[in-house]
Amino acid sequence: MAERSTAAVDVADKSGGAGGKNKPPTAQADKATADGATAHDSDDNAAADTSRTADTKGSETQPTDSVSPTPQPPSQPPQPPELHSGHKLAKRYRLEECVTRLDGFSSWRAVDEKLRRAVGVHLLAADHPRARSVLAAARSAALLGDPRFVQVLDAVEENDLVYVVHEWLPDATSLTTLLSSGPLETHEAYQLVSQVAQAMAAAHREGLAHLRLTPGCVLRTTAGQYRIRGLAVNAALRGITSDHPQRTDTEAIGALLYAALTQRWPYSEDAYGLSGMADLTGDSLVPPDQVRAGVHRGLSELAMRALVNNGATASRQEQPCTTPEELTKAIAALPRIRPPEPDFAAPPPYQRPAFRQGAARTPAGPAGSPTAAVPAAPPTLPGRTGKFLKWSVSALLIAALGLGSWQLADTLMKGDPTTPTDGAGQSQIGQQKQPQTAPTGKPVDISLAKDFDPFGSDGSENGDEVTAVLDGDASTFWQTSYYRSARFGNLKDGVGLILDLGKLQQVSSVKIDFMGSTSVDFLAAPKDTTGMPTSLNGFSKVSSASGTKVELKAQKPIRTQYILVWLTELPLTEEGNYRGRVTGVEVLS
Repeated sequence: MAERSTAAVDVADKSGGAGGKNKPPTAQADKATADGATAHDSDDNAAADTSRTADTKGSETQPTDSVSPTPQPPSQPPQPPELHSGHKLAKRYRLEECVTRLDGFSSWRAVDEKLRRAVGVHLLAADHPRARSVLAAARSAALLGDPRFVQVLDAVEENDLVYVVHEWLPDATSLTTLLSSGPLETHEAYQLVSQVAQAMAAAHREGLAHLRLTPGCVLRTTAGQYRIRGLAVNAALRGITSDHPQRTDTEAIGALLYAALTQRWPYSEDAYGLSGMADLTGDSLVPPDQVRAGVHRGLSELAMRALVNNGATASRQEQPCTTPEELTKAIAALPRIRPPEPDFAAPPPYQRPAFRQGAARTPAGPAGSPTAAVPAAPPTLPGRTGKFLKWSVSALLIAALGLGSWQLADTLMKGDPTTPTDGAGQSQIGQQKQPQTAPTGKPVDISLAKDFDPFGSDGSENGDEVTAVLDGDASTFWQTSYYRSARFGNLKDGVGLILDLGKLQQVSSVKIDFMGSTSVDFLAAPKDTTGMPTSLNGFSKVSSASGTKVELKAQKPIRTQYILVWLTELPLTEEGNYRGRVTGVEVLS
């Protein structure tokens, strides 16, 4: 742990001393230009940086006393290696497009020809003063292996070059781009701060810090996940260190939340394509809910509690959050923020069906009058013929009723020899055994329990642990995978367990024991189902509840062979993630 902390959190200590005193990188705009584009992070996607065509150099702003860049020697700063599109590294990584050229290093979009996928590459000369620090930071970040971060794939010193290869996410959108169209919706801002805070808390537990957490470093995938790029590496490339790395990263998360709620950068200067607050408040910092109407008050106060550096104070009497771990706990204490209801299109207005050709109509009336759309009544039969037919039909009906009554009476008097009777001569018609309809409360045997994950990539959710729910031991359990939010990180609607009762059985309720308060639905397959369903559409919802010990009851007993225990919301665990754990389940008839 100490070795990783030295390599990643204090990477720049190996290549320089402390710098000047100003606001940290998250507190004011980047004055550096990256290939001609201002106010962009050097790791922005190529799609977001198509305007970067010039080959200009820039300089970073000087951080505060808690964030110190490595000072450059008085001589001319080293230039990035002169490479071109098509150049190959290790006969494998083909450079495609330079997206950043700054301060002695360059960043590229490249292609891994061996695995046929896009990658990102940071390049700098092997004799660059920060080359050793960059290698150490990249190797430390690669050891973390947390999927919430863009993964470092390779860190190599080859001949006179040092390069770091990382994932490239072509389907992801940076927060900079998301905010260009307006502030985030409340639930989306909540997902942003909770996922980023949890990820950074996990990184700091391993001794790793980011120190340059900007909107360009936070990516949202099409599945709704937020991923962070540049852990430790971005700071090492620029020679940034901090005496209080947890505080620095926490303030950065607060700034990201502030920007997500208001579409403004919380400090006076413009930054990352966002307007600063100088035109509204000068040097003071006001809560987001006073900047824009409709901002969620809980999230507004949370942003202020995280922005504790440079004179910013926590709102009300709440304690400031100075570490990502404290921020994660404060997020968990917020009342639940539900996702917005889906918009349903209004049904088209009802249109009267057109009359068939040749259908009888009443004389046309004024437009819109009732008589214009009412068909004419059918003609009646003429005089005596109609009366004769009516009397004939009536007589036939009376005769049929009389004959039927006589046959029924004769059968009851004599007895029907084809009808089985018991020893007392009583008919057994109507005394066949009927299905049980009243709840009995008796346990129903469960012949098989199976994990059910129809929305997962592999369709499985820790299937080897399922038998623990049937062993009667409260200390053993089946658990889901871990997720970044209670709603499965917006990756899926839920996961669950299918209970096979072996045959068609009466079921009145299902009892479930959880570790941590969990929301769950009770679903059942139709009684005519011949095999275990493989999709959620094969089940119908019976009831739902939440808690640690729940009993899901049907309004009246049902008959089914397959029951689905469907988890819809997961509790927060001690590890700081969300996962469901079922210790036992029981079915009652």
